[in-house]
Amino acid sequence: MKKNNRRDFLKTMSIGAAAMASAPILNACNGTTSAATNSERPIFTSDAETKLIVPHAEGLPLSGAFLDEISHDIPHQNWGEKEWEQDFMYMKAIGIDTVIMIRSGYRKFITYPSEYLLKKGCYKPSVDLLDMFLRLADKHGMKFYFGLYDSGHYWDTGDMSHEVEDNRFVIDEVWEKYGQHHKSFQGWYISGEISRATKGAIDSFYKMGKQCKDVSNNLPTFISPWIDGKKAVMASSSQISRAESVSIQQHEKEWNEIFDGIKGAVDACAFQDGQIDYDELDAFFTINKQLADKHGLQCWTNAESFDRDMPIKFLPIKFDKLRMKLEAAKRAGYDKAITFEFSHFMSPQSAYIQAGHLYDRYREYFNIK
Repeated sequence: MKKNNRRDFLKTMSIGAAAMASAPILNACNGTTSAATNSERPIFTSDAETKLIVPHAEGLPLSGAFLDEISHDIPHQNWGEKEWEQDFMYMKAIGIDTVIMIRSGYRKFITYPSEYLLKKGCYKPSVDLLDMFLRLADKHGMKFYFGLYDSGHYWDTGDMSHEVEDNRFVIDEVWEKYGQHHKSFQGWYISGEISRATKGAIDSFYKMGKQCKDVSNNLPTFISPWIDGKKAVMASSSQISRAESVSIQQHEKEWNEIFDGIKGAVDACAFQDGQIDYDELDAFFTINKQLADKHGLQCWTNAESFDRDMPIKFLPIKFDKLRMKLEAAKRAGYDKAITFEFSHFMSPQSAYIQAGHLYDRYREYFNIK
């Protein structure tokens, strides 16, 4: 099939799916019809349960999830507080006790009305998402980690040192206006994503982490870098893999140096797990845990719940792939599993119908009723 024909086919399928989603539903009781949302559609229940032929609950269960409302490569779902609260309840029901706002802003879009960032030309948000997330975390007894501002300079220049100046103001502003007033504000996420010995990374991570800890009476901080594996391709690329990838030996050498430089200012590292192949998980995970232990950091895994193995970026991951990654994390003795990103790729109310099915398979595997 030619590329244009494939695109037209996908477009036609999307239009058809949208039409089905908004189509009237017949009321079996009185014969009338009405439009219905996903949450209002009739659910047909059954006593049948998927019969697993692998042992249950052999993986490290998810206990944390990113909140991604400032993104550039996955679509917004345009949720209000009602939908967000429902998602917090879905997360809590499967044992997630920590939510992490992945970034407080990206370039000109921001999650809260920051006086500092608005003066720099950022757009004013219609809703204070930071306040909403904190209130919901307070209400549902969850820990909230604040993700720092991402100016985009690093992605343009490859130099992380630009991020320090803006976050110097953002950290103080957020702690004063929000952090001191919410019991759920329990930590910080240093949102710059690197994979290798990036220019300015060690100094920037250390400075931002140290300021976060100093201003908040030593609340914990963490980072979530990526492994420079064969699936580490740009989201905008048409490729799903590449020939070059970092060796385990080089990965160990570079991250030994990085951990040595940031210890004391960064408490945990949650490596993204999607850029390496499934038969490489144990080797890289073992090295990650050894390095974290050596330098006194907690070793978390960022278990990606989206699929990097498909040409369509990005869709919910196949359950077995997520299971294999969580099982490898448990074998390596990791301390915590978080995911990017529950609301799009695992939530029963996601725009992707596959996400709710992933949620159900996860519950079956971990025996969650």
